[in-house]
Amino acid sequence: MADSAFFCPLTHEGILAVRGPDAAKFLQGQITCNINYLGTSGSSLGARCTPKGRMLSSFRIVSVADGFLLAMSQELLAAQLAELQKYAVFSKAKLSDESAAWARFGLSGADAVLQALELDLAAEADSVASTDALLAIRLSDGRAELWAPAEHAQALRARLSEQLTEASLNDWLLAQIRAGIGQVTGTTRELFIPQMINLQAVGGVSFKKGCYTGQEIVARMQYLGKLKRRLYRLRLDGDQPPAPGTELFSPVHRSAVGEVVLAASSVGGVELLAVVQADAAIDGNIHLGSLEGLPLDLLDLPYTLDSNREIQR
Repeated sequence: MADSAFFCPLTHEGILAVRGPDAAKFLQGQITCNINYLGTSGSSLGARCTPKGRMLSSFRIVSVADGFLLAMSQELLAAQLAELQKYAVFSKAKLSDESAAWARFGLSGADAVLQALELDLAAEADSVASTDALLAIRLSDGRAELWAPAEHAQALRARLSEQLTEASLNDWLLAQIRAGIGQVTGTTRELFIPQMINLQAVGGVSFKKGCYTGQEIVARMQYLGKLKRRLYRLRLDGDQPPAPGTELFSPVHRSAVGEVVLAASSVGGVELLAVVQADAAIDGNIHLGSLEGLPLDLLDLPYTLDSNREIQR
């Protein structure tokens, strides 16, 4: 299904809204991506970090008329809202949980459907198209997200059903895995710095924007550090996707060498993204859950890591 045209309700994420005259200024000091790149209608992946550069959340941010909307793992939203509100108290920015106000759908192979909805979405990743009621965002692999006010959800879902097959969330997550897009969840909160999930390779980190929480650590790793752990795509024989945070082990190292970031069922097995020690990945002898667990095979990612290109953002 991940290779065919479909739509899928994106029920696993919530929406954190930051609105008001100071919304951009406030967020610029809090997150890894550059608000100035979004313009009046743009989108980006991004993250919010601790002072030590560990990710508290990852998200997709989109610019709207009076602020910004951040789609992130539902289980992280309440904590992120509470933490950010502490910093926003002296700013003209209002933060709220708008999860109930929005319906979101993932679309694959559905450009004709978008055009029928009067959304002329460009092919370039992170492009945004909108009408009075709808918002569409282009993803890096050609898929799209379709956002609508909750009151339009039922009618929009019915219209999508007329032209597309409704897929499970697993199919959407499988497509995310094949696109190499990692995500922070409740069990992986504060485990990774952005480069460990290749966030800088997919436009989620700006090295030209100036200071934000955790920026010194993130920049030092990019310019001076040698990253020992990063995101890999893997496959195993089995029918049960492991939960995020599940450890991976190497008999060569005789220890844990990584953690699952995201996993989904595929034809004949399970595909996953995991942060793994680079030397263990080179060895290629990685097992799920224990030294004797199911073996994993490395798969390709659809992008390459290029530090010179990454620091131009």
